Amino acid sequence: MKNHDEHRYLPHDRARVCGAGKMSSPFWQPFRRHGVQQSATTDGEVGKTAGTGVQMWLTVLATLTLSALSAACGDNNTPSNVTAPGDETRLKTQVLETGTSLLQGKEPLEAMNLYMDGFHFYNGDMQAQMEAHHFCSVVNEDINQCVIFDGNGTDAKLMGMETIISKKLFDALLPEEKKLWHSHVHEVKSGHLVAPGIQQTAEYEFMEKLISTYGRTWHTWHTDQELTLPLGHPLLMMGFTADRQIDEAMVAERDKRMRISSAEKRQDRQSIPAPAISPGADAWQQGEVMQLLLRPLARREAVPHSQPHRHAQLPAGSGN
Repeated sequence: MKNHDEHRYLPHDRARVCGAGKMSSPFWQPFRRHGVQQSATTDGEVGKTAGTGVQMWLTVLATLTLSALSAACGDNNTPSNVTAPGDETRLKTQVLETGTSLLQGKEPLEAMNLYMDGFHFYNGDMQAQMEAHHFCSVVNEDINQCVIFDGNGTDAKLMGMETIISKKLFDALLPEEKKLWHSHVHEVKSGHLVAPGIQQTAEYEFMEKLISTYGRTWHTWHTDQELTLPLGHPLLMMGFTADRQIDEAMVAERDKRMRISSAEKRQDRQSIPAPAISPGADAWQQGEVMQLLLRPLARREAVPHSQPHRHAQLPAGSGN
């Protein structure tokens, strides 16, 4: 980790706190504003201590204990929108599933230790709004990657994915690419985007970082349209940018179910500075509505990859 004096982090492991499974890779939360600090170390010292200093882990233990005593973890309170067709899971399948769960590693999944709940709309149709449960991992300081479900229980359907990047990376994108991305300023300031189950101070610090980021979101299974299978094609989603855009009844129902208050979170986040939104984001507001359409490819027409694919050299006679 670079610049250890500037970035002092405290891990919060949602899976362990909520008793959902074994310890996964921690999501590091900054706590500088609230006076919770890890001992400053040099690069050389980091290699020796590997982040296991007594002071840090005492702080971790205290935070995990407080979180475990919290009234709700934010889990398993939102069923899927649909019931998928198909036969009931057989005992043999259940046994096989149990065996693979014990024997196979799932590191990419275990790294997804941040849970956020928010709302999206289809780009080009703001009236088509839905709740979206994000389970995210940290790629690095500038990139988070999230899988999106229509609930937070075992029956949840995989609805899509979102990539979240820093302003630095967004500003370097090509103009046409920027039209696919949305800002997070209003989502944070409105209190509509939440991280259920973690302490308010931790959520505040995370939102301080998230407010200046940008997301690109695709939904692949439109269970909000009551589709019991992932039919059709992926669609580009956007985030809300102002008051009176979102269905407040939808927000109120979510808040009641999760026992939270978006209004209180909005009040608490007033002190988070709202950064200027980079040009190119939220392009729909300037009439630039981008959406995915499927069409047949002409014979031998190249697939429109953004870059030449590394497997582009196919043997003679293969493909079209």
